[in-house]
Amino acid sequence: MTGGPALTGAPPEGAAARVRVSLAERSYDILVGNGLRRRFAAEIAPVLARPRAIVVTDENVAAPYLAPLMADLAAAGVKADSVVLPPGEETKSFAHLERLTGRCLELGLERRDTLIALGGGVIGDLAGFAAAVLLRGVGCIQLPTTLLAQVDSSVGGKTAIDMPGGKNLVGAFHQPGLVLIDPETLDTLDRRQRLAGYAETVKYGLIRDRAFFEWLEANGRAVVDGGGDARVRAIETACAAKAGVVARDERESGERALLNLGHTFAHALETATGYSDRLLHGEAVAIGMCMAFDLSAELGWTGGQEAARVRAHLDSVGLPTAPAAVEGLGLTPAAAIGLMRRDKKVTDGRIAFVLVRGIGDAFVTAAVEEADLEAYLSGVLG
Repeated sequence: MTGGPALTGAPPEGAAARVRVSLAERSYDILVGNGLRRRFAAEIAPVLARPRAIVVTDENVAAPYLAPLMADLAAAGVKADSVVLPPGEETKSFAHLERLTGRCLELGLERRDTLIALGGGVIGDLAGFAAAVLLRGVGCIQLPTTLLAQVDSSVGGKTAIDMPGGKNLVGAFHQPGLVLIDPETLDTLDRRQRLAGYAETVKYGLIRDRAFFEWLEANGRAVVDGGGDARVRAIETACAAKAGVVARDERESGERALLNLGHTFAHALETATGYSDRLLHGEAVAIGMCMAFDLSAELGWTGGQEAARVRAHLDSVGLPTAPAAVEGLGLTPAAAIGLMRRDKKVTDGRIAFVLVRGIGDAFVTAAVEEADLEAYLSGVLG
């Protein structure tokens, strides 16, 4: 996961960079380009098994983007309906899965039809999971409109809903047939939402690509705030990194687990805050990545200067970097460990962590002793 084609420059105006996810007969393309949303329908129509689709979105995304997409699909000869859901992490639930699948069946969904997920990570995860289970599997296309979804959740086929006891505990692997990314959609988001996605972007540099992290140190604010071609370059680099990992380890039996850097801590924090707007997923990941570096330093696997460098960069763009940043968290070390034990990556009863030997050198381990974990958490949670 080193280097990355995006660092050689963004595509020309009006063009799209193309990243291939190589999975034999289930391979698909990721296209990244400013203004690409105006060609979504033209890119979608040729990959449909038949010209019939249902667009799944949320109320926030529907306002600026649904009507133009529906008109373009009709002009391209695609018969399309839409289902509009409430925004927010709370929508990733059995109740809304039932609502969505029921509505799709009412609309006459057939096995050769396709669900089009237009939105952020919540819509992508929910629509992807619905596509996996409806009629034992229908097609899915991802049109991510948040930075978090563009660099991470739209690629790789991991779909899920949340449970009261933990995040993403019910789901399926279901690869999309196409991912179309227009970075200009990020201009309609507030900075907090863009920052949340930026945390997942930084993750790729911390796992296996120190050069990308160093590039982000110089260009991170431009990625978040939209300066120059930085967004396209960062998104393409992240997508290329993830595409390579997914091609080598589609179902997370090995290398793909590295993409969970910070997530064991993050999911516990999200569960403790009730999956609410008190703590966005990317904010939890930013805190979790700092915690992973700090724990690695305490256990002697990396130096404290590496952890300090990561924290300094995330601080510099405005991301939270410690549990203390979550107002009214009230999470004890024992409660945090209890939540982490419900994580889907637990193996033989042991909590699995992605830890580091340094920036760009991550590894997976279940060898952290609970006493060491509790001692560390006592220092950061009180």
